[in-house]
Amino acid sequence: MKAVLSLLICVTVTVFAVFGVCQGGDLTKNFYKNSCPLAEEIVQNVTWMHTSTNPVLPAKFLRMHFHDCFVRGCEASILLNSTANSTAEKDAIPNLSLTGFDVIDDIKAQLETKCPGVVSCADILALAARDAFKKPIWEVLTGRRDGTVSLASEALANLPSPFSNYTTLQQSFASKGLNVQDLVVLSGGHTIGVGHCNFFSNRLYNFTGKGDQDPSLNPTYAAFLKTQCKNLTDTSTVEMDPHSSRNFDAHYYVILKQHEGLFQSDAALLTNTGLGKLINQLTNQNTFFSEFGMSMEKMGAIGVLTGTLGEIRKKCSVIN
Repeated sequence: MKAVLSLLICVTVTVFAVFGVCQGGDLTKNFYKNSCPLAEEIVQNVTWMHTSTNPVLPAKFLRMHFHDCFVRGCEASILLNSTANSTAEKDAIPNLSLTGFDVIDDIKAQLETKCPGVVSCADILALAARDAFKKPIWEVLTGRRDGTVSLASEALANLPSPFSNYTTLQQSFASKGLNVQDLVVLSGGHTIGVGHCNFFSNRLYNFTGKGDQDPSLNPTYAAFLKTQCKNLTDTSTVEMDPHSSRNFDAHYYVILKQHEGLFQSDAALLTNTGLGKLINQLTNQNTFFSEFGMSMEKMGAIGVLTGTLGEIRKKCSVIN
């Protein structure tokens, strides 16, 4: 049933996109059951080992997985290093704050020792993003293969900007086969992690180019943010979900309703009055977890390479 679901997702994607985003679709449960029986256990164990000493990894891996899937699909192009002739995605401005690549490399090295040339970097990233939370919020089907192209220019063109308005966000998600509900639900990922001041400080100091403040931002919250972000170019970080940035919960929607969404892209969700009912529903923890799981499974199937497409990289940072 899950494999069929993935295929249906692929069909949906091609409807939205000018180019067929989904090139595969036969992701399955326990893809490595025969070829590398301990694959998922190894990914989980190594991920848990690292998260036990680095509690920010769940947010980092969730963002890395998202940034991978929105550029060329979930085929690990985000993990490739730049070369002398080409600047890779990870060196594009939106990705410069990504970390955790060393953990993916550690997982890959252990898998290569156990099952050389079998487990893709794309599946490792998808599994690690889920396992970092130490609770099964969503299911990860496997069978992805790795891409061989990574371009910084494509990251800039495809990744939703924190400065985006609602229309731009909706179009960005639709181009990947994701609907408005997915947009609102996946935005809930901002309940963990931090944001850099320079990606929202215009809302504090120069919203319309006249030295003004974004009137949609809670004034009390704005005053607090100004104590953390001193000017437009400050690169300090603040919690995206105040006082709850390491707890994966539904609190994001509570602060969103209070006009405390950090980025312009968060505030943009409130500009569509038709989304009010959905946002209210997502303040319920169980509802959020259920919906987030379904949207993550859809996102994880974007643009997957399967079968004989792509390759299985020996090292995640370089093509074979």
